[in-house]
Order: sequence, then structure tokens, then C-alpha cells
Amino acid sequence: MRTPSLVLVSLIFSLAALVLPSGAATAQTGYPIANAAPLTRSPLYTAGRLPGASCAERPVKAGSVVSVKSYLTPLVKCLDAAWTAQFARARLPFAKPRVTFITKPQRMCGSNWGKDVQAIYCNTDRRIVLMLDRDVVGDPGDLYLLDVLAHEYGHHVQNVAGMWRALDRLPSRNKAEFYEQTRRHELQAECLAGAFIGSVWPSLDRDAGDWKELLDADRRSGDESTGVRDHGKGRNIANWLNRGFKAASPSACNTWIAGSSMVA
Repeated sequence: MRTPSLVLVSLIFSLAALVLPSGAATAQTGYPIANAAPLTRSPLYTAGRLPGASCAERPVKAGSVVSVKSYLTPLVKCLDAAWTAQFARARLPFAKPRVTFITKPQRMCGSNWGKDVQAIYCNTDRRIVLMLDRDVVGDPGDLYLLDVLAHEYGHHVQNVAGMWRALDRLPSRNKAEFYEQTRRHELQAECLAGAFIGSVWPSLDRDAGDWKELLDADRRSGDESTGVRDHGKGRNIANWLNRGFKAASPSACNTWIAGSSMVA
């Protein structure tokens, strides 16, 4: 199993350079975060487990972009079905994202494609963009692609549920706090990915060894490898992925009330 770099499962935050919002130096906030209901008290947290639908993975042929697309497209439909049902249970409106596949870097969502980025979510037009480059297409047989897709879909869930807008409006006292908020956002998306994978796990032709490999890859892909503290340490990325997987529910993914050490 290849070890993905941190940015391979990342969002380009707001698809722009990471900068502090205006007034960040004087804004007052704290954790657990107060007065941000879409983040801390979303109805998604109390809507129960994701439906355990059948979502078998199709065989995928290394070296074939067409085969990788054929592998991913049914998984998109599984994600659509699962989150549509979950939002209905939570009595929240839902709209499916658009999904675009590209094979080489190009300008997307108003921004140039970042170095080593495998996928992005464009919040303004609710689009997931997946890069099917030579490295991915050459070795597509592990859970990595499913995790990347489910992570970016997790950002779509955050967006449609109002969490993204609430985060944009969340004040920060300083740069450190701003990065911590960003990590909570990213770690939640990884937890939501785990919740989906856990909900369909019985229908996948996988075993405990496959899951351990993915967790180990997450542990190797933290902020320790980049020097930018915007996604979390590898152990915390793996922890939130596994929390979601075990619960198969967004109830495990409320990063906004977790202690700071859990989102370091």
C-alpha cells in the first residue's frame, strides 16, 4: 500500500492561501466552541447510524483510467444514497455533489491545482474533483481511493449541513487558534469518511488487515510530514477515521467539542 502524503486527502482550505480572517487578532472564542450550533449541535449527530447499504467494490485494473473511473463511480452513488438518507433522518435538506475526474493538473474552482494534491472539494459549486494521475492509476487496488473520495464527500456533508459557513464565521484570536479550527474541520471530514466506510464494510471484500493498512497510512500522513499544522498529527487523523468507522455514524465525529489534544 502506498503511503499518501498529507495533502492527498486534503481540502485546499477555501481554495486559497491560508490566511487569518479579518479581526482574528482581537476576536474572542474558546473550546469547546460555543454559539456555533451547526458545528457543535448538528442534527446529523443524533440521526443514528448511516444505512448499511450494499456497496461492493468493482475490480480495478492497474494502469487503466477507465477502470479506475468504473471503480469510483458506483462508490459515488453509494455515498449519495447513504448521505441522502442520513440528511432525511436529520430532517435537513440535501443535494448531491458534482464529481469531476481529471488526469493532469489544471485550474479548478478558481484556483491552480496544488502540488501533490490528489483531490479537492470546491464549496462554492459543490464539486468534488479527483486527480487520476499516473501514481494513483498505477496502484489503485487498496482502500486509499475510497478514503480520498469519502473524505472529500465529508467536506460536502459539512458544506450542505451549514458547518462550512459556520466555520467561515468563527472568530480566531490568533494564528494558532485558526489552525486548530482548520484541523477540527479536516479531522471531522476524515471521521465522516470512516463512518461511511464502516457502514458499508460488511459489503466490501475486505478484512481487518486492509483496515489496519489504511490506518497505518493515515498515521504516516500527518502534519509531522509537512510542517504545516492544518490537518492534524498522523495519530489523530487515524484516530478520527477509526472512530467514525467503529460507530458508522456522524455521532462519533463532533470534533468541535473534543479536547485540543485530540485535534493537535
